[in-house]
Amino acid sequence: MTQNIPPHPAHTQPTPPAFGASTHIDPLSEVLAVLKPQSLASGGFMIPDGLAFHFPRYQGIKCYAMLAGQCWLVVEGVAEPVSLEAGDCFILPHGLPFHLTTDLALEPIHYTLAWDRVRNITAGQEAADGERYMAGGFFAFTGSHAAMLLHALPPIVHIQREADKAAMRWSLERLREELRDRRPGGALIAQQLAYTMLIQALRLHLADAATAGRGWLSALSDRHMSIAIASMHEHPEYAWTLQTLAERVGMSRSVFALRFREIVGTTPMEYLTRWRMLLAADRLANSRETLGTIARSLGYESESAFGKAFRRVTGSAPRQSVRRRRATPATPHHQKSNKTP
Repeated sequence: MTQNIPPHPAHTQPTPPAFGASTHIDPLSEVLAVLKPQSLASGGFMIPDGLAFHFPRYQGIKCYAMLAGQCWLVVEGVAEPVSLEAGDCFILPHGLPFHLTTDLALEPIHYTLAWDRVRNITAGQEAADGERYMAGGFFAFTGSHAAMLLHALPPIVHIQREADKAAMRWSLERLREELRDRRPGGALIAQQLAYTMLIQALRLHLADAATAGRGWLSALSDRHMSIAIASMHEHPEYAWTLQTLAERVGMSRSVFALRFREIVGTTPMEYLTRWRMLLAADRLANSRETLGTIARSLGYESESAFGKAFRRVTGSAPRQSVRRRRATPATPHHQKSNKTP
């Protein structure tokens, strides 16, 4: 007889906790909050005729919008170039080299070499001259396990449907105004608008069933899987099992397990453990809570059981992880910019 083993040593609780009684759980917001996206650059730049910008491999996520004109986006490893029209937005989550060009026959040059030719052109001049103008932001993650978000996305998230572009319009217009008018505090507002643009683009990607792929992010648009994920996020300390999660979403255990793996790409118990370790890594680095307190709050009755799970997911012991992350200096302020190369 097969026994349903709990995912951690805590005693199985008789009934699952009530879900959504007082709060609305938003897994996307929770993951972004824990991963702490940090704006490294935000702003806008021209793409003049006869010039192709090359951007080398990077770590983080880039989100841009074509505010005026048209150009081509070519991403390494993606077979077809993407035509970007005014109002289009795109996310590049995997750090792949790419280039932006007005003509696919042009030889791309490193963006730092091309920058002097366009750095003094403002959004206002662009509008008057009818040139191509792009704006957005480049974000790094100060939290660990960024792959939880980034690997769930395709190499290019292209927002191009008219209804989606209309939903993005407010953010794009405000961003354009801030870049054009150069008012006090404009650089900070531009950073926040670029971040808003990123979240809106992710949300629109989720809502587009035609782009749904494999990964936890796609699962958020599935009625049953989103309930399971939100339940684990709301109560990570609970001894969830396949049975209790299946009952929560109104499916049989076998159908739920198969459906979850097909959509998310991992088992429910593996997802639960990874989410707990994401929370744990954040609290180890950013709070004064003891190891035992964090372990118990995530459902583990002993530090050794928690440490074993932490090592399995992160590759290091909890104490080694917190020492390493606290020893890593923060991103220097001079790396931030109101230009987005």
